Amino acid sequence: MPKAYDVMAASCPSRTVLHRIGARWTVFVVTALEAGPRRFTQLKGYIQGITPKALTETLRTMEADGLISRTDLGGTPARVEYALTPLGRSLLVPLGALRDWAEAHVPEIERARAVHAADH
Repeated sequence: MPKAYDVMAASCPSRTVLHRIGARWTVFVVTALEAGPRRFTQLKGYIQGITPKALTETLRTMEADGLISRTDLGGTPARVEYALTPLGRSLLVPLGALRDWAEAHVPEIERARAVHAADH
């Protein structure tokens, strides 16, 4: 039986899904929410280097894709908490493997970059 989706096909919706998962900050938000819900300021403090605008856009996109939930805790100013949905939690294993690979291969990548820079 043929696969229903093929990420290599230009018109396949799985490309959009892969693009969203591979977006710059998605991996970091998933990782930050692994231990449980966090508020916006907690996420911003935990994910070093992310701007408030980038975090807001990432959270909105991930919520629209069903990867995270947003809970209004009320109060003034408004308090909002973000958490992984079951769909979002299903990303923990594959993204964890990518994170582990990236962290394990930093020295090799840095050496390759240095060689490349010296050659060019």
